[in-house]
Amino acid sequence: MLNKQLARLAPPVLALPRPAKRMVVILLDISLCVLTVWLAYYLRLGEFISFSRHSQWGVGASWAAAGAVALALPLFIGNGFYRAIFRYSGWPALLAVARAIGIYGLLYASIFTAIGVAGVPRTIGIIQPILLLLFVGASRALARVWLGDQYLSILKQASRPKVLIYGAGSTGRQLATAMANCHEMHVVGFLDDDDRLHGHVLNGQPIYNPADLDNLATTLNISDVLLAMPSLSRRRRNEILSQISSARVAVRTLPSVTELAQGKVSVSNLRELDVDDLLGREPVAPNHILLAKNIVGKVVMVTGAGGSIGSELCRQILAVAPGKLLLIEQSEFALYAIHQELGEKLAGREIVLVPLLASVQDDDRMREIMSTWHPDTVYHAAAYKHVPLVEHNPAAGIKNNVLGTLRTALAAAENGVSDFVLISTDKAVRPTNVMGASKRLAEMALQALAANKTGTKFSMVRFGNVLDSSGSVVPKFRQQIRDGGPITLTHPEVTRYFMTIPEAAQLVIQAGAMAKGGDVFVLDMGQSVKVMDLARRMVELSGLTVKDEQNPDGDIEIEVSGLRPGEKLYEELLIGDNPKPTLHPRIMKAHEEFIPWAEFEAKLRSLELALNVNDVGVIRLMMQQLVSGYIPSDEIVDWVYLEQEEEAQALGMGN
Repeated sequence: MLNKQLARLAPPVLALPRPAKRMVVILLDISLCVLTVWLAYYLRLGEFISFSRHSQWGVGASWAAAGAVALALPLFIGNGFYRAIFRYSGWPALLAVARAIGIYGLLYASIFTAIGVAGVPRTIGIIQPILLLLFVGASRALARVWLGDQYLSILKQASRPKVLIYGAGSTGRQLATAMANCHEMHVVGFLDDDDRLHGHVLNGQPIYNPADLDNLATTLNISDVLLAMPSLSRRRRNEILSQISSARVAVRTLPSVTELAQGKVSVSNLRELDVDDLLGREPVAPNHILLAKNIVGKVVMVTGAGGSIGSELCRQILAVAPGKLLLIEQSEFALYAIHQELGEKLAGREIVLVPLLASVQDDDRMREIMSTWHPDTVYHAAAYKHVPLVEHNPAAGIKNNVLGTLRTALAAAENGVSDFVLISTDKAVRPTNVMGASKRLAEMALQALAANKTGTKFSMVRFGNVLDSSGSVVPKFRQQIRDGGPITLTHPEVTRYFMTIPEAAQLVIQAGAMAKGGDVFVLDMGQSVKVMDLARRMVELSGLTVKDEQNPDGDIEIEVSGLRPGEKLYEELLIGDNPKPTLHPRIMKAHEEFIPWAEFEAKLRSLELALNVNDVGVIRLMMQQLVSGYIPSDEIVDWVYLEQEEEAQALGMGN
């Protein structure tokens, strides 16, 4: 809209045909030749003269003007002055002007200074070319501003959001330079913690005290603060974010030093704050020996390769250089997407990528894949993980999460797979939903197989929510804030553990490398986070305010919708107590009870019969018997009986 309004201000000369535009410029240059002669006489004599032949200097001035036009026009035409598009001309055009008028000056001075002409003071031959250079050069520069988009840029700059860069170091300077031509934001200064810099000017921009941000946000109309300190500790970054939050400005940040090392600082590096920036959790450098142990030069297989965790596992595995990477996925589009992405990252490396469409529930297909490719390591990430969906489709969820895991594990054991790692969840601990119970049952299946000494080292890695995964609250909240709210929250007291997807994937690989068989690894997720507090911080760091009873005029409202079927107020990572430490500070080893394989296999067959006929009541009872601590939520129990009653009535069997 702004561009259309500014476009209406464009000069009408732009609408003229090309020949007419050339004629206008030629007439302008002729006028400048005459004008500069007249001004040269004034500078020489101290008075304005007339070109009339009755004037004392009129005849000589006329000859001087005619000579200027006669010499200048051929030179200007020969140097392409009238082929150039003025509004897009730059330094090359100005240099061409200087070169042409330099030649012109030599010729003009030779005639009117060296040789001399009656009625023309000799100094005119020197003064006039200098004036002509200034006037012609200025006319081209003004044409670029007036006819081009320079005046539009000046007007646009006034309407662009004003931002401050936090950090006056090298990264901040690079960012300010990169943003000089940015059409989205206008940098009006720096913030820096070093009080020795306050009041100084850097790259033409003042450096302010961060403590003055509240006042600056009002007086300078600041919309955003850009954090340009990628090497800061997470703790210090959170202190800065807390300080900024009161100013009601949006915050954007640059990625870590490691990510920036791959390229120069640019506007495209700027990103919105992730929840990882809000959690205050310091990442731990990976143990590269553990990362490499089960991957380097080996055939590695990832099930659910197109999912959030599966795809990140594939990226991390590819970086460690396996011999072959088998991508197992039942969604054609998800498999295509991850295969294309990884293929672009290979860059000539001798790693074989094999995309395989398959369901982990297809016993024959899994055995065929295992016997054909003989993987050394399997990371089993395929699962249905959305709690409400699995709650409303319990048979499908259990088939995929339990039977799919078991069939893949048995195929792995039969074909000599060395390591099999199951991606589990904190919802498997004292579950209140079918998804959590199914993941715990999958863990128990692997524990039972491991105790049977099959030759394959079965292990499982249990962790909580990963940021920006499908179904995570983080992208959901971010989109709701963009849409103007409201943010929907299931309960004001809900707490969750959070971890980034890359960190979770790295820890899964490292945990699997420490497996002895039957291990249940638990990732240290740090402190649990109250989701209500998380939502408030995301709103504040978007430059907005929460609308509530204390602030009825706020921007974004938070609505409590109630717990979903099977959802818990808080999550746990351990069933028992006293987890054992491992070689990695972020990985613990839990001791969990399980059912021996002979007994477990028989019960699993009975469960499978109930699953095949979709007998929800029997399925629920059997899951409670198999999974210790599984207590379905009252809501889902009521829903199950209601659905069964409705089905019975539909069949004419009701009372």
